[in-house]
Amino acid sequence: MENNKISMMDAFLIETLRSNGVSNDDILTKLEQNDLRTWENEYPNNRFSALITLFKEDKTKFKSILLDGYSVKFITMNGLKNLLKLKYDKIAERDYQLHENGMDFLDIDEQQLSSLKQLLSINWIIQEQPRENNKPTSKLVNIVAAVTI
Repeated sequence: MENNKISMMDAFLIETLRSNGVSNDDILTKLEQNDLRTWENEYPNNRFSALITLFKEDKTKFKSILLDGYSVKFITMNGLKNLLKLKYDKIAERDYQLHENGMDFLDIDEQQLSSLKQLLSINWIIQEQPRENNKPTSKLVNIVAAVTI
C-alpha cells in the first residue's frame, strides 16, 4: 500500500469532520456531489473546498486516504497537538505533558499508536516507554522533534 501524503490542513479538515461524527461514506458522498453547504454552515472557520480539490485530483487516492490512512507532509508542534485532540481526543496536560521539543507520557492504545506512526511526518520521532503496571491494552509514548542541523 502506498503511503498517502497530505497537507496538515487537509488532515485537519478530514479529522474535524470525523470528530464530529461524519463518516467516510458521508465525506465521499458530499465531495462527489460538490455540496459543502452543510459543512461550511456547521464549521464556518474551515475551507472545505481544499478537500474538493484533493478529491478531484485523484478520487481513488482520496478514498485510500480515508480508508487506509495517510501521513502528513510536515507537522508543527501546534499541528500535532490539534491532530491528537481531533483524531484521538488527547489533550495537553490532561493526556500528556508538553515540553519545548515535544510531549511525554502519552497513553495511547495499540490501534491509535499504529495510526499515529503512519500519520506523523518525518520531523517527529515516537519513543515507546516501558510501563510499570504492564497495562497490555495501551502504550506509553513520548513524541519528540527530530534533530535537524
